[in-house]
Amino acid sequence: MNGDDEKVLDTYRSFLLLSEISGEQQLSQRELAKRLGIALGLVNSYLKNLVAKGFVRVANFPKNRYAYLLTPKGFAEKSRLAYQHLSYFSGLYTVARQDYLKLFKSLSAQGVKKVAFCGIDEVAEIAYLSLKEAGLELTVAMDAEGAGGKFFGNTVVSPAIGLLSGNHSIVITSMKRGEVLREELLRIGVEPDRIHQVVKL
Repeated sequence: MNGDDEKVLDTYRSFLLLSEISGEQQLSQRELAKRLGIALGLVNSYLKNLVAKGFVRVANFPKNRYAYLLTPKGFAEKSRLAYQHLSYFSGLYTVARQDYLKLFKSLSAQGVKKVAFCGIDEVAEIAYLSLKEAGLELTVAMDAEGAGGKFFGNTVVSPAIGLLSGNHSIVITSMKRGEVLREELLRIGVEPDRIHQVVKL
């Protein structure tokens, strides 16, 4: 990952964190880490930085529980980052569309006809368009967080359940949780050569 990618990812995570904090729920660091798919220590580091910049304040609740609240300055920063990432995501769409198309064509050339998706978010939707263009079929959509939902006619299931449906090539189709999903697949026994990933931000 080059320096520009690091910077984009850094501001993207800050934006996601500010977005989560601006919601109705009061979330702990552990809950924020789970929602964003990043390590607890990283969330702690980002929060300290956002507090230091005056974007977030910490409220103390009974039972040693802390909540994070956006300041007026934090709301303004969230809006600024949202605008900044509009142009970034239009670029992401173009790049992800081409990268996934290249991957699916490569898998097709190896005789693969069916694949499983792991990680269902906006990037998965882009990947699905490329999958169709390459003439491949989606057999299962896996994501523990979105289990029970629908994705282009497929019911989303947890990776553990999805793996029961066959020995598929698995394509990681989430940008922000890519590494976490890969680790989860390896942890439950998927061979590394069955896991394919293109967007590494």
